[in-house]
Amino acid sequence: MKKKNLKECFKCNEIKPLSEFYKHPQMADGHLNKCKQCNKADVIANRLDKVEYYREYDRARGSRATNDDLRKYREKNPQKYKAHSAVGYAIKAKKLFHEDCEVCGREDAHAHHDDYAKPLNVRWLCPPHHKQWHDENGEGLNGR
Repeated sequence: MKKKNLKECFKCNEIKPLSEFYKHPQMADGHLNKCKQCNKADVIANRLDKVEYYREYDRARGSRATNDDLRKYREKNPQKYKAHSAVGYAIKAKKLFHEDCEVCGREDAHAHHDDYAKPLNVRWLCPPHHKQWHDENGEGLNGR
């Protein structure tokens, strides 16, 4: 490896290939001076040190529901909650198996219910196709 493709991390003082450093356009060589491993460790340590701050931050941007939010959702959507719980339990009990999206084959498919009254009767749709289904059908049989 050529010397110009190596860089020393200022935190761990290890000399590593440039691919081990995040890109940063304002640095002279286009990469941060801290390696990815040290950078990740710092991010984790910072989040642990300020866990309450980040929880509140996540809640404020809508990415973390509070226990009260979950309770209200469950009270408002009991059949939906029971169906989702049944699927989760059936997967853990190996009575239902996660499948790829039935439209495109992506692995990150969701269990979609056409009818919450049939909780284990699901179709597997990736996030874009799941959204597309609901955009076209609304809640389907569930909305009646």
